[in-house]
Amino acid sequence: MKLYHVDAFTDRLFAGNPAGVCILYKDIPDAQKLQIAAELKHSETAFVLLPPDNGKILLRWFTPLTEVPLCGHATLSAAHILFENDVIPQKEQIIFSTRSGILTAKKLATRIELDFPQIDLSPCANNSALNSALGVTPLFVAKNDALYFIEIASALQLRKLKPDFSALQSIIPGEFILTAVSDDPQYDFISRFFAPAIGIPEDPVTGSAHCYLAPYWSGKLGKKKMTAHQASPRGGTVECELVANKRLKLRGSAVTFYETDIF
Repeated sequence: MKLYHVDAFTDRLFAGNPAGVCILYKDIPDAQKLQIAAELKHSETAFVLLPPDNGKILLRWFTPLTEVPLCGHATLSAAHILFENDVIPQKEQIIFSTRSGILTAKKLATRIELDFPQIDLSPCANNSALNSALGVTPLFVAKNDALYFIEIASALQLRKLKPDFSALQSIIPGEFILTAVSDDPQYDFISRFFAPAIGIPEDPVTGSAHCYLAPYWSGKLGKKKMTAHQASPRGGTVECELVANKRLKLRGSAVTFYETDIF
């Protein structure tokens, strides 16, 4: 099978979020997918099963520890490889069949546009253990079954955060989005994403986190279209646009680092 390393949500190598993309023409056991993901040690590795079935391409995502239901940067990476290698003509739309339903990808001039869901959150009380592990005083806290969402007052503080990952691993649910209004006029808001319990201490650029971030900041800023920066050490840019039917357009670039054959 072909294996690709792609840097997503960036237009240059060694930035953005690295993902593995495995192109399969015959499916392999899930245990083997997990072994490959663990060996690669990317936050996610995408497994793309070809040829399409009734126009839909099966797409799944694995961290080094588990399968996940939704991943933005590995979807962008998979679409980038399919377009770059002319598996799908660049004028056509890619339709992915995933655990989160149908997701689509469209090639723009220098970027790829993904169609993802908007995801709701429920406001909740502060969690003192979480605040201590992160070293923050929240302005707003919300959660759902998958994660905690926390707004803090300072973009500078967000960039300088050094969480206690051992403490975070004991807090359920085990994924954490931290966000603040941007202090850089290029961006509307910034964020960071931590998920040590599923093998991702810090994710460099988390497309799926913007399914929560974009609706939240749209309500605060009064905008449907926003530019976001994920302030990890690698950094990356995600353009977000809220559209009808609780859907969200995520736009970004991707760059191939290498390709190889495995097995």
